[in-house]
Amino acid sequence: MKASIIAGAVATAFALSATTALAQVSDKPFQENWAPSKWGKDDSAGSSNHTKNAANVKRAISMIKQFKSVTLGKYYHRDIPAVGTRHWNFVLTGTPNGGPFGENAMVYHDEMISTEIGQISTQFDGPGHIGVNTSKGMFLYNGRMYPESYERGPAGRAEGMGPNGVEHVGEQGFICRGIVLDAAGYRGVERLPIPRKPGEIGIVTAEDVKAIIKKQGIAEPQPGDCVFLHTGHGNIWGNSVYKKMNSEQRAKARVDFGAGEPGFGISACEYMASRDIALMGGDTSANDAQPSGEKGDAFAVHCHTEMQTRRGIWNLENMDLKPLVDAKVYEFAFIWAPLKIIGGTGSPGNPIAIY
Repeated sequence: MKASIIAGAVATAFALSATTALAQVSDKPFQENWAPSKWGKDDSAGSSNHTKNAANVKRAISMIKQFKSVTLGKYYHRDIPAVGTRHWNFVLTGTPNGGPFGENAMVYHDEMISTEIGQISTQFDGPGHIGVNTSKGMFLYNGRMYPESYERGPAGRAEGMGPNGVEHVGEQGFICRGIVLDAAGYRGVERLPIPRKPGEIGIVTAEDVKAIIKKQGIAEPQPGDCVFLHTGHGNIWGNSVYKKMNSEQRAKARVDFGAGEPGFGISACEYMASRDIALMGGDTSANDAQPSGEKGDAFAVHCHTEMQTRRGIWNLENMDLKPLVDAKVYEFAFIWAPLKIIGGTGSPGNPIAIY
């Protein structure tokens, strides 16, 4: 199968045609009273509010035992895997752009980058990223209806997500007890398989999460914790191998990575929500099992709507968790904040684990 066909199949969850998207309607947000959120009707930060809790910050810092650190962000480069038509394009705009200046002959360089800011490589899903198409329009976090709530410029054009812009999360960020769930190690494989139907081991269920926690000898998630899933799938283009790959190997990595992905099933996300976590994440492009989850392929990245739109529990994707798993570090202090991009749907970044 051609790479473009495979990538297109995975992209459908995020890039449905306008006709299909309008045809699909769910009024579950109204039927189940998804708004106002637990943080109040005016809230725009969701689960990052946990960072305001001094006890949560203290618990995070208590995870530091060896006084070592590792960054968990992946590389940004033109050849990395990306969903649909998303891309990363980087150009040096001068060699140099200015100088030499002064007796010290200073020169400087700048670059020009074009990209989907929040949705490529290591990426944070902010409040404006995921919504539900209802009979009354698009419903996003805390009951904001779009396009009515867009921030608009002088000409009336939409210029941002208004009260659901990522800057509201960026104001607070995350300092939390981090947990990495080594699902690949739990199954005794280097990489979980891509699930094609319910019941396959590429779907990590609530019972799997509890079993992994028990095996790793750590406490269950507490309110304000950040929980990350290592499936091994992200190691296809992990930081330890990416720079060593030639163009053919990178092309193959894009095909393999884009063919589908293991990840959380909806029961695992419901369990984490019941534990009142602050952030979910993992080493794949969505962290949801796909093309099949626990309920088959009828639901598009099911955890996205149930965690983000419904509860304001945000998602951090395409992390490099291999260094923690290799070191058998399953608990750590996690520090991360999205960029304060006014009106943005998400953010790139390079989170840090200290253990």
